[in-house]
Amino acid sequence: MLVTQTDILEPSNQLLQGCITGDRVSQNRLYQLFAPKMFAVCLRYSKKREEAEEIVQEGFMQVFKSLKNFRHEGSFEGWMRKIMVNCALARYRNKIHLSPVVELTNNLPEVINPDVVSDISAKELLALVQTLPAAYRLVFNLHVFEGYKHREIAEALGISEGTSKSNLSDARAFLQKALTSKKKLIHYK
Repeated sequence: MLVTQTDILEPSNQLLQGCITGDRVSQNRLYQLFAPKMFAVCLRYSKKREEAEEIVQEGFMQVFKSLKNFRHEGSFEGWMRKIMVNCALARYRNKIHLSPVVELTNNLPEVINPDVVSDISAKELLALVQTLPAAYRLVFNLHVFEGYKHREIAEALGISEGTSKSNLSDARAFLQKALTSKKKLIHYK
């Protein structure tokens, strides 16, 4: 089975049907097409690369199991991404209790200076996001990258909307403090 350039944007029905019937070649091709993008999504939700790899594996197992339910409404990649996010959330719901994190100091600036982020690479930003405490990281990712509303985040994580808003604010403050410290280090070199 030939994988076309359009399969990268939207996999062919033939490829999806092969996956549904359990054809390992089709499943491998689908995995090869989407694993890098899904790994990037899962990496934001994990502290380490190994955790992200485990979430991707769990996610693809769920994708292959649920593929027969894909209704071709919206993008396939979006559908798959939602499964990966849900796998990441399930992993953290089972592993840790999302309790409030110790408050950060209140002397942090409220607005991020654009100059602070101008010198940071995407890889460095990802590394900073990974240093966030789990509760902050989950809320930050869901709100900023996935576009969830606080009501949806609260529902997904079993927390109140107020806690979601507070965790997002604290995550931003945490990241801003880290970015400001990094900027100071750059200027001192």
